[in-house]
Amino acid sequence: MTDERSFEELQKELEDIVARLERGDVAVDDAIALFRQGEELYKECVERLRGAELRIEELTAPRAEA
Repeated sequence: MTDERSFEELQKELEDIVARLERGDVAVDDAIALFRQGEELYKECVERLRGAELRIEELTAPRAEA
């Protein structure tokens, strides 16, 4: 399943979750659900960053002259 949201949208959502958890005003069950959601968002962000790094490496790699 591909997420249609931009990296920036995913990052913002993750930041919002972290802020809610840091405030400590969330019920335990809700905190666990938020933590799990945050883990998934983090994984998606990392995957997108790795993909971007690979594309940049491909674009900046020296090309062999034919």
